[in-house]
Amino acid sequence: MSKNMLAVFAASGNQGTFVANFVSEDKNLSKLYTALEAKGEKLVQADLDDPSSLELALEGVKIVLCMTATQFQGNTHEPFSLGVAYIVSSSMPHARKISNGELQIVDHFDDKAEIEQYIRSLPVKSAFFAPASFMQNVLSLFMRPVPSLANEGTYLLANCARGNTEMPFIDITEIGQWYEGKFFAGAGSIHTLDETADIASRVTCKTVRHQQWSDEIFKQCLPKNFREQLNEMWVLQWDYGCFGSQAKELVDRAKDQIRGEVIGLEEFLVNRGYKLD
Repeated sequence: MSKNMLAVFAASGNQGTFVANFVSEDKNLSKLYTALEAKGEKLVQADLDDPSSLELALEGVKIVLCMTATQFQGNTHEPFSLGVAYIVSSSMPHARKISNGELQIVDHFDDKAEIEQYIRSLPVKSAFFAPASFMQNVLSLFMRPVPSLANEGTYLLANCARGNTEMPFIDITEIGQWYEGKFFAGAGSIHTLDETADIASRVTCKTVRHQQWSDEIFKQCLPKNFREQLNEMWVLQWDYGCFGSQAKELVDRAKDQIRGEVIGLEEFLVNRGYKLD
């Protein structure tokens, strides 16, 4: 009896790990696929920069899930030539097109969007998942409120965006479903940054407010080698929206296609015991 084997690139990353977990733990899909190595999954070393190394890793594989945006040939051409029938790829909207050419260096988004278009041109089934901002970012330094310099007991959610900027959020542990030919804008909830600060206030019983900084001040808080790229990602959010002007419709459409409920930001933070002390 033939099996539809799934290969995940890269299974150690945020998205790849949770897709693998979803597939292995789902009561229906678990009958078809195994879990990660600790649960008996077969792990094979391969280098996406060396497509020839994929032959062993893709032996018998019919479905490939690829999350990286750099190894173009390894992710798409080689699996197809080895008989893969279905490619599931992480994608994002094209920032340069959404902004009419204003944003030139949001390469992480644009590369994924262009790879999506290439995969769609292949004679192979495909599906695409575009995740929103990870709720896990609110737990980390990337979006974690910090004590106000005024030292009056309040916390600031500070960045270069306006307080009424809407951001979609997703608990990245919930990804794992996809459908042929579809582009899923994955988000559990959409909140303005002011609303995000209010949610943090309710969950932590601290006073949290959003504060908009100038681009130049905000850039000083970003890693030096990625300042311009990360800043443009924020400009994309508050000028155009992560998923463009149809974000709410795209997110609602994706929610309608999945089984069960997806978690919202407030429930996520409560479940994690979120604190600012």
